Amino acid sequence: MTTSPDGGLESSIRADIADAQRSDRPVRRALRRARSWVSRHPRIEVFYRAGVGVVGTVLTLGGLLLVPLPGPGWLVVFVGLAVLGTEFAWAHRMASALKRVLDRFWSWVQTRRARRTAQRADVSA
Repeated sequence: MTTSPDGGLESSIRADIADAQRSDRPVRRALRRARSWVSRHPRIEVFYRAGVGVVGTVLTLGGLLLVPLPGPGWLVVFVGLAVLGTEFAWAHRMASALKRVLDRFWSWVQTRRARRTAQRADVSA
């Protein structure tokens, strides 16, 4: 991953994320095969969904407890929602909505930072 002064790091990260989300990736194919096997066994599916629910809930709640502390609180919350989103549509929708909100917030922060930099440049010139 390379960085350029014109925001290349952000575009590089976005490209990496888009590349990782492609459905033809080997890990995604393996996970789809495993999930289809679980779907063919109803008893296992019940325990699988319960396990996903417990793990995702613990991660999400643990992340929320970490938010006021220094560290990766929000990251853990998103990982928990991603785990829950693999089995529950409501969690997938919530994670998508939070991503949109954070994307808008990040754009606002960047715009504000650029305006401040421009104002400082005008004052010093």
